[in-house]
Amino acid sequence: MDEPTNDQDKRAAALAAVGEVRSGMIVGLGTGTTAAHAIAALGQRCRDGLAIRAVATSDATARLAIDHGIDIVDFADVARIDLTIDGADEIDPDLRAIKGAGGAMLREKIVATASRRMIVIADGSKQVGALGEARVPVEILPFGRESVLATLGTEAVLRMSGAAPYRTDSGNLIADCRFDLSDPVALARRLDAIPGLLGHGLFLTEVDAAYIAHRGVVTRLERERTSR
Repeated sequence: MDEPTNDQDKRAAALAAVGEVRSGMIVGLGTGTTAAHAIAALGQRCRDGLAIRAVATSDATARLAIDHGIDIVDFADVARIDLTIDGADEIDPDLRAIKGAGGAMLREKIVATASRRMIVIADGSKQVGALGEARVPVEILPFGRESVLATLGTEAVLRMSGAAPYRTDSGNLIADCRFDLSDPVALARRLDAIPGLLGHGLFLTEVDAAYIAHRGVVTRLERERTSR
């Protein structure tokens, strides 16, 4: 029998995480290929009678969720979210993650912070002993582009879409950065203090649990704290 592929592992992790969703919840939906599996699974549960509302972290996620029959509401009208399900580019044993390859990490962080519980879903390739292999995306206000890039230094690469800079759904820019992550907390503070830098892909305290699938086996990791 063939071993499961990364995509099959992503789906397995998503199916496990979606099992936490209950009727009446407001659910945050992440962006990216792994989150897409969770959206498909939630859509099936909605067709089977699950009654939820959802907040999308990107326009692409909103369109996909609507296609699957999920009721999408505007996050601007929502104060608190019961549960958010999202992917990650890297996640360490302390449930600290790097996110942002899909270009939606600022909205994802806002939604995660408003959530009582955030779950990351991933295949085993995203599980690392320590953060640092993946670049850390940062979202930049276009008005401050060159100033922010100069502050970040030569390891910050402006993300492109063809010949033009990539734009987020909010119209901002993204730079993918290579940082020393020996002290991610100090790095996050430094990034938070840069004027014009709107957000970054370091999720150091937001993740409450992770479902990680490797070769078809799903493992759940839980942060030792009460839900937010």
